[in-house]
Formats: sequence, structure tokens, C-alpha cells
Amino acid sequence: MSVRVGQGEDIHRIDDGRTLVLGGVIIEEGPGLAGHSDADVLLHAITDAVLGAAALGDIGHYFPPSDPRYAHADSADFLRTALRLAREAGWEIENIDATVRTERPKLASYVVHMRERIAEIAGIEINRVSVKAKTSEGLDAVGRGEAMSATAVALLESI
Repeated sequence: MSVRVGQGEDIHRIDDGRTLVLGGVIIEEGPGLAGHSDADVLLHAITDAVLGAAALGDIGHYFPPSDPRYAHADSADFLRTALRLAREAGWEIENIDATVRTERPKLASYVVHMRERIAEIAGIEINRVSVKAKTSEGLDAVGRGEAMSATAVALLESI
């Protein structure tokens, strides 16, 4: 058996005019994020982690923001595609660990819902998905409330 680790990260500017989607979950209290797709910063980071672990490039290669086909696209489809490509290359997802950084909204009450949705998208048990929420203590663009960011690690196992 062989394993590989991939890491991903993403950041999106705040856009109060859009609905906030994180980890495939709509969070009504917002604020939303700017982006070509649904701007799900968490699923974008996880998608990059999966692609990276399988040495398949990055999310922009498969879903370029310049392509009108991906305007307002559901980022769950990006993760499903990354997982399919990884499987075709001989890899299965073992676990996902991710962190979202935002000043608002407070995400503690949404974490379990995000874990459930990510597990559903990935086709794995919830106990193999970790999501954490952090603030930036008023530092940088996230801390000033101008952006949200996410980092993720994915462990793939050979099949």
C-alpha cells in the first residue's frame, strides 16, 4: 500500500451581494464571497488538496475562471471530478482535514453540517472529514473582514 498527501489553499474576497457557500452548505448569515463559481473557498481548497496528492495539477487547470461554463458552478462538482480523476489514476481518498479562516460569520454551529456534506460528496464516512474554523485576530485581509480563506490536506491511498 502507498499513500500520498496533498495540500490545498484558497482565498476569496468578501461580496455582500452573494450567498455564502462553505463546504457545500449555504450559510444564510453570510457575507458571500466573490468568485466565478459559487466561490466555495473550502471545497476549492479540498479539491486542490486531492489533485495535488494525485499529482494531477490544480483546480484552475480543470475549471479555469475564464471559462463561462463554470460561471456560478457548484463547487461540489469540482471536488467530485477531482476524486474521479484521482481514482482513475489509482488513488482513493482516505481522509480530509481542512480549516476555514473568517471573522464573520461564526461557523461553530455549521461545522458538523459542512463535515456531513463533504463526506457525502466524497463518498466517505464523516469521521474521515475534519473541518475547523479560525479567525485571524484582526490581522491581514481575512482579519480585516475583506476575505475568507481555507487550507486543506487530503490523504490518498493507492487502490
